[in-house]
Amino acid sequence: MTVRNTSLTLLAHALTPALRGLVLGGDAEPDPASVEAARELKFSADVVYAGPERAAVRTAAALGYDDPVVEPALRDRGYGEWTGRGLEELLASDPQAVSAWLERPHTATPGGETENDVLARVADWLGDVAEREPGSALAIVHPAVVRAIVLYVVDAPAESLRHIDVRPLAVVNLSHHSGNWSLAIRP
Repeated sequence: MTVRNTSLTLLAHALTPALRGLVLGGDAEPDPASVEAARELKFSADVVYAGPERAAVRTAAALGYDDPVVEPALRDRGYGEWTGRGLEELLASDPQAVSAWLERPHTATPGGETENDVLARVADWLGDVAEREPGSALAIVHPAVVRAIVLYVVDAPAESLRHIDVRPLAVVNLSHHSGNWSLAIRP
């Protein structure tokens, strides 16, 4: 039996005005200073994935990966009718709906995804990566996707998603061995 080991580095993409302003979803251009900061980071990987957002693809390019595998499964959470709207704006216009969504992670925004939907999507992708990518992989994704992957790996419930703070350009290392993903805490 061949042992297949995979290491996966997750990198939260560069800061965007949407992240800074608590705007849900969308596809904003990344902040130029954050893209410049990404240029200083060094990674080595056999394969590089990026979420479909411009910020993820531009962050990959800043790292020297001009042709990452753009993976739709690594997209930010779908916010449906609330896409592109700021949290403060939504709270002012429909405080009950926003409060219900914030308090119950199994609630979707109108036409959007629940946190469990995102967890299931990234879990499927992780299974695919483990099957086809022995070696090393880098995935540049929205911070919400990093949070979802971490929750899946540590087998935490969707309610825990809001207890993980992932900042732009944050790095998380994972390893896959004998059918299981683990957080890989390295110096």
